[in-house]
Amino acid sequence: MATLKDIATRANVSLATVSRVLNYDATMAVSKETRQRIFEAAEALNYSKRKRNHQTNVVKQVTVVEWYSQMQEMEDLYYMSIRISIEHAAMTAGFRVQTVFAGSLDQIHEDTSVIIALGKYSQAEILKLTGITDRIVFVDFDAMGLGYDSVVTDFQYAISDAVHHLTDAGVRHIGMICGTEMTTDRQRVIEDPRKAPFQMAMGQDYNEAFVTQGDYSRQSGYQQMKALIGDLQDQLPDGFIITNDAMAVGALKALNEANISVPDRVQLVTFDDTSIASYAIPGLTAVHVATNHMGEAAVQLAQEITKADHPIAKKIVLGTRLVQRESTKF
Repeated sequence: MATLKDIATRANVSLATVSRVLNYDATMAVSKETRQRIFEAAEALNYSKRKRNHQTNVVKQVTVVEWYSQMQEMEDLYYMSIRISIEHAAMTAGFRVQTVFAGSLDQIHEDTSVIIALGKYSQAEILKLTGITDRIVFVDFDAMGLGYDSVVTDFQYAISDAVHHLTDAGVRHIGMICGTEMTTDRQRVIEDPRKAPFQMAMGQDYNEAFVTQGDYSRQSGYQQMKALIGDLQDQLPDGFIITNDAMAVGALKALNEANISVPDRVQLVTFDDTSIASYAIPGLTAVHVATNHMGEAAVQLAQEITKADHPIAKKIVLGTRLVQRESTKF
């Protein structure tokens, strides 16, 4: 894992600035550009160096479409991490890469051969993309039923594994803070794909009162946990699965303010395992989503569909692994 010093050197800032930014210190006044530089450095340093692929590629122009804005990326590093992995894999493969952010589809180059679309999209947005090219790879969005290649994560096993680890560690009651979001054009609501697997894994022990829903932001995680603490008091579950790192950091803050010890009173498992999971205090046990492999898989599919006259839609499902840190006892 990269050290804070490595990140500080790459971002050209002080060690103290890196530490405070990665822990979302609200009293730290830094510019948007500096914050972006630190987060991107932290995520980029997660990737090991790979040899350049010198094979001849038919793709001249790959456009990465990020459904988040740059400001949203800094709140939820998951999509920043995937975007960087796609760009890295595409450039390593020798492609010319363009990246456009939310609401900027009109900026996509006309000579784009293939689009790698990161995030969630409405039918109207998909139609806009197909107006540029019908060779599209979706990442973190299952569009195979619509006839498009997709790269997704196996949430079913990941949730089941996290539940089993918590129960084996003596957790009696497990809650969840999950998320919901909307496509950029606000035409489609996207429910958290981890909630249903959680309910299934919990079986008869599932308690709706222990489950709450936010918007994947740090502030939302803070508000959801604070509300649960106030509503449940002594009945607060002794374990939580929180479905992204930003919400987990916010929930951790609420627990600290209420003098609720982590992991002695409450154990936390988060999702994604971006850089802030390891730099949080205490470090957050996390389901590691293979964002680097998502980028590689997307570029592999992009290469394939540009070579086929009549490409058949494929879906690549990537596994996860649980990374143990100080927020749990296992």
